[in-house]
Amino acid sequence: MPAPVPPPPSAMTDADIPSERPVSGPGHRLRLTLLMASACLPILGAVLIAPVLPQMRDHFAQVPGVDVLVPMALTIPALSLALLAPFAGVLVDRLGRKRLLVTATAVYAVLGTAPLWLDSLGAIVASRALVGVTEAAIMTCCTTLIGDYYSGRQRDRYLAMQTTCAAISATAFLVLGGAAGSAGWRAPFWAYAVSLLLAPAMAAFLPRPRPDDRAIELSPTSSKRPFPWRPLAGTCALTVFGAVLFYTLQVEMAFLLDDMGVTAAGVIGLATAATSAAIVLGTVVFTKAGRSSRAWLPTAFGLCAFGFAVVWFAPHPVVLTIGAFVTCLGGGIMLPSLLTLAMSRLDYADRGRGTGLWIGSFFLGQFICPLVALALTSAVGTLANAMGVLAVAAATAATALGVTARRHRTATVPEPIRQGAG
Repeated sequence: MPAPVPPPPSAMTDADIPSERPVSGPGHRLRLTLLMASACLPILGAVLIAPVLPQMRDHFAQVPGVDVLVPMALTIPALSLALLAPFAGVLVDRLGRKRLLVTATAVYAVLGTAPLWLDSLGAIVASRALVGVTEAAIMTCCTTLIGDYYSGRQRDRYLAMQTTCAAISATAFLVLGGAAGSAGWRAPFWAYAVSLLLAPAMAAFLPRPRPDDRAIELSPTSSKRPFPWRPLAGTCALTVFGAVLFYTLQVEMAFLLDDMGVTAAGVIGLATAATSAAIVLGTVVFTKAGRSSRAWLPTAFGLCAFGFAVVWFAPHPVVLTIGAFVTCLGGGIMLPSLLTLAMSRLDYADRGRGTGLWIGSFFLGQFICPLVALALTSAVGTLANAMGVLAVAAATAATALGVTARRHRTATVPEPIRQGAG
């Protein structure tokens, strides 16, 4: 087993750019591959069975409440993840990142493939809820380990890469689920067995992180530092709102196009693919530009506001798609910005708990996103007008974040040394 790799020094301030300690080598590349592959597992749970939901509904047509239970089989893992990620974060700090990740990944395979032999729709939904429990542990452990293994810009790049991999894998898993669905609605569930290959590889090749001894020597009281509830609470609240902005057009795009008379599945699929590409582009921009997360947030929310405004007034489906592209570009920048900002506030001892809170906040925003769109549509009359409300809200957030970032820059600029007279 590789020797333990120490995590970066604890972040004792709210600095946006922690000290850089680059990690490289073959072991680093294998470790990164395993972490990225593991981070895609919750995406597998979120989208893989979407293409076979109609087949499931037909198979269980005689079951009372089938129209509610079948969609729940797709969405309930996200709810479990949102509710349980904070608790998973506590377990991460107490039981250890690697141990929990390996265990959760192995259990994920058992629960994920359970619908292959379950004949009760209620039991399938229950197994899907338990899949969400393992996803909460996997997602929290993977993100925490990236924070443990890497520091500075390297850590920011890999957190952004996690988002990129998730966006790309979502499209790939939809295609995989559709192809496997031709063999029956149960066939896509075989894909969950891939985690049986990942679990032993993690056990063999992921080093066990440990606190940095030098950081402890430099800050002997760091272990007594209270958990940063106040700054993290603000970041998590902003993340819930950001997740609503991030997912709204991905969820509502087909309905907006339908309101314009576009019903062809191919056209809707092309527009949806464009929004996915915009998310990937946004994460690449965040990675390559080299700006701090605090500096990026006003731009990210501003792009979302502009994109929603374009969608609001769009006279044509092409214009609507352009607006959605701009919004998702901002979302691709926003997500890694919020995550790296949250990570910068956490010490090693707090990182699991803090990461769990952030992940729970993000998936809570994902879960309530359709409910927010529905409530706004009821209040303002049309779905397009609801996008206008989100445009105003995002613009307000962008303005407030811009003022905060400007104050932060002013507060951190050192005063010039005045020379005495004579």
